[in-house]
Amino acid sequence: MPHYVTLVKWTGRGLQDVMDAPQRFAGVVKMVENRGGKIQIFSTMGEYDFVALAEAPNDEIAMQAALLLESGGNAKTTTMKAWTLDEAAKILAKVE
Repeated sequence: MPHYVTLVKWTGRGLQDVMDAPQRFAGVVKMVENRGGKIQIFSTMGEYDFVALAEAPNDEIAMQAALLLESGGNAKTTTMKAWTLDEAAKILAKVE
């Protein structure tokens, strides 16, 4: 199953509504799980406020999760597709 790393930053609105964040994140987790994926969301310090590590059946579901997270105007996301080291080694072995 494809892997994704999502970096999340609060917006001004998100900081105003910070007390509602646990319910919003729970909604994202439920949506991903209902579509056959897995996601963990970590609170972080530094440039980003949260990092999500997800597995999803396809890119469409990963995009839906990012859009759901952003739809309330509380957060901005940057999502990157990721490969395990074993997956990357298989890709590199095919480079000619």
